[in-house]
Amino acid sequence: MRPRVLYIDDDPGLARLVQRDLGRAGYEVETVGNGRAGLERLARRGIDVIALDHYMPELDGLETLAEIRKLPDPPPVIYVTGTSEGRVAVSALKAGAVDYVIKEVDGEFLPLLRAAVGAALNGQEMRRAKERAEAELRAQRDRFEALANERALLMSEMNHRVGNSLQLVVSLLSMQAHASQDDVLREALRSVIKRLSAIAHVHRRLYGGGDVQSICLRSYLGSLVEDVSVTLSGDQTSHKIELMAEPVSTSPDSAVAIGVIVTELLINAMKYAYPGGQGGPIRVRLYRRGDRAEALLIVEDDGIGSSGTAQQAPKGMSAGLGQKIIAAMASKLEAELERDESHAGTRVLVRFPLTEADTGMVEAEAEAERAGAA
Repeated sequence: MRPRVLYIDDDPGLARLVQRDLGRAGYEVETVGNGRAGLERLARRGIDVIALDHYMPELDGLETLAEIRKLPDPPPVIYVTGTSEGRVAVSALKAGAVDYVIKEVDGEFLPLLRAAVGAALNGQEMRRAKERAEAELRAQRDRFEALANERALLMSEMNHRVGNSLQLVVSLLSMQAHASQDDVLREALRSVIKRLSAIAHVHRRLYGGGDVQSICLRSYLGSLVEDVSVTLSGDQTSHKIELMAEPVSTSPDSAVAIGVIVTELLINAMKYAYPGGQGGPIRVRLYRRGDRAEALLIVEDDGIGSSGTAQQAPKGMSAGLGQKIIAAMASKLEAELERDESHAGTRVLVRFPLTEADTGMVEAEAEAERAGAA
């Protein structure tokens, strides 16, 4: 279909010239003699571009333009003015006209009007193409967000189910440990229970939080320390586990490895650091190394130190199993393990790197903490 132009002018002779000239250029041209008739024609829609004269009865061009701009998705308007009406043309452009053409410029009015109509139609098509592209981008973004929300929901549900399954295994092992008359087997089962509990904590954290990609280690270690304390409450010892952790977040896989390491070190400290049934302090510290992208984990006690650990290991149990587990988890973290021999008791330092994503999560958590304090 040919583009349809509405020419609004009370000069019928000029209107016929415009109609013939634009018709030869490939346009379908309708003419009306005043602004009111032009608005009535626009109400029936189907117009692609408007050429609007300034001086007309009833409604002048600016008044008509104001009414046109109120229409939903109005066509572009080219304003037609006299040679001495530059101020009127500027007012029309400010009111929403896309261009203006001056009448009676040595016979150049019709070529200028043709050029203005073509430019207006091209501009309108570009605007509509841009709107279509933006609408498609919005639709794609909405689809992506819906898929991301669905994925997060599925991941949360999966972590919930994994956590429940691990808790079921822990319960079954606990029942087996209580029923066993073999002290060595019972101790071995209790060690497995603690390790599984460390992993189950991660999945419970992922299910309960809104973020399925990161774990806040401070909150996670707090729950883990409490869980280990409750699990070993039947040892008839009085251990006080102290936790001090800076805001550090990491991936779920890294959190599992860290949780297993902390669990192993706490088990060792609670079993061997204070022999003879006496209790004592055990400290867990977590720091972010500000000068580099890494974190430092410290687990320490004031007990008999590493020299007495092997002598206190129960008969029939492998004294090196916990160390092998810690070494395997440290390798998974790409961490450095160090025992501080200068410490009176036992102090183990674990330095592990933070990824770029982890560092961003740390900054966001610290910022949220500062905002909460303010």
